[in-house]
Amino acid sequence: MAQPLLEASGFRKSFNGVAALRLGQFTLMPGSVHALCGGNGAGKSTFLKILMGIHHRDAGRLLRNGAEVTFDNPSQALDNGISIIEQELSPVPAMTVAENIYLGREPVGLFGRIAFREMNNRAQDLLDGFHFGIRADTLMMDLTVAQTQLVEIAKALSYDAEVIIMDEPTSALGEAEADQLFAAIAMLKARGKGVIYVSHRLSEIFGICDSYTVFRDGAFVETGALADIDKDRLIQLVVGRPLTEEFVKDNTPGDDTLLSVQGLAADRGVRDVSFSVRRGEILALYGLMGSGRTEIFDRLFGLSGQTAGQIMIDGAPVTITTPRHAIDAGLAYVTEDRKRSGLVLTGDVRDNLCLATLDRMGVGPVMNTRAEGRAAARMIEVLNIRTASDRLSVSHLSGGNQQKVVLGKWFLTEPRILLLDEPTRGVDVGAKREIYRVMSDFARAGGAVVMVSSETDEVLGMADRVVVMRDGRVAGELDRAAMSAEQLLHLAV
Repeated sequence: MAQPLLEASGFRKSFNGVAALRLGQFTLMPGSVHALCGGNGAGKSTFLKILMGIHHRDAGRLLRNGAEVTFDNPSQALDNGISIIEQELSPVPAMTVAENIYLGREPVGLFGRIAFREMNNRAQDLLDGFHFGIRADTLMMDLTVAQTQLVEIAKALSYDAEVIIMDEPTSALGEAEADQLFAAIAMLKARGKGVIYVSHRLSEIFGICDSYTVFRDGAFVETGALADIDKDRLIQLVVGRPLTEEFVKDNTPGDDTLLSVQGLAADRGVRDVSFSVRRGEILALYGLMGSGRTEIFDRLFGLSGQTAGQIMIDGAPVTITTPRHAIDAGLAYVTEDRKRSGLVLTGDVRDNLCLATLDRMGVGPVMNTRAEGRAAARMIEVLNIRTASDRLSVSHLSGGNQQKVVLGKWFLTEPRILLLDEPTRGVDVGAKREIYRVMSDFARAGGAVVMVSSETDEVLGMADRVVVMRDGRVAGELDRAAMSAEQLLHLAV
């Protein structure tokens, strides 16, 4: 029997007297991909931060190759062969890809100067070795979110660690980029490395992982081989109860067209795009990274310049050059990265919920705090946002509850058309189901939902119709009866 790369037992951690982790327990074997599963607030992030020396554990033991260790900072964890790919991206935008990968450990030449050529060559060899298709001398600010994620992955792999923690590594990746990552994971596994894999996408867990450990409410629940468990049982372990259905869909598309886009082109990523959405319909935009999906939303919401085409709402042409025009026309836009463009992380729940409707919450510069409180309370109740107070910092909420705050912010504008870019990214199966309910209820009440999703199962489960994008153009359209994973991929590539 091989010796475990990592053994954690009895981990406990509290913040201000509140237990974030009551019983953390995990064992990682060489050459394995081990899924760490649990809902938002299950204690996974606290556990991983203890492993990386970001937090100090209050109790418990950590064995690395059989020897007990304690890490006071991430550098000590890295020195002991443990690296992490974090869910939240943290690049230095004005630096190159190579400079980001080797930040703080750049190779030096004569007189202690950074050996840029050597660094670029090392980085390019690393990127090419995992077939990431990115140039090492590219500035980070010029990369897409998905490419930035691949660079973060390359940075973690550059340490040649034995234990690699991957926290939602595909959250910003399309299917093609995710396949690149999975190929890299297979290479790591073949080299005897151990991967701790955290993902809310169950299809990924069952596709690439060998074993699982479940945390719930800050405590270890169960561990075992994935071959011995099915999807329904794993969901029950994660949420603590059976889910009768994963997707919630009871809307029926009407006959009236609410949104019509004809020959739309924009100054970035959109070329001659036409589609329509009916009242009561959930339409999905599907495609690979760079296909133009998000760019369509940016154009519809006035975040990029329109170079051609026409947008019509209720049969009447509208001109949208700013987000204010879009809001006035009845559009709401939930962006793909809630922390960078959906929330003000230094603000509280109430402030974030009322952010898009400040002009309705007072007279001139004087805010009506009672009106703000009532509006926030209504959204907290309607969307079942789990928060101790509307004055709690939004940064302290789980991913699912943060996403519901973003939805609540836009619902207060009373929109008719919801633009949802990756609406369930980084949220657990329970929160996903609640978001699906919100989408379905909105459409059933006569609104229209346009959804971008990289998850094929989500598109198949929620969309009434799908428009497939490729190279900034519409590659095809499928109704619900004709949709399949094979058809979607065939059109997308």
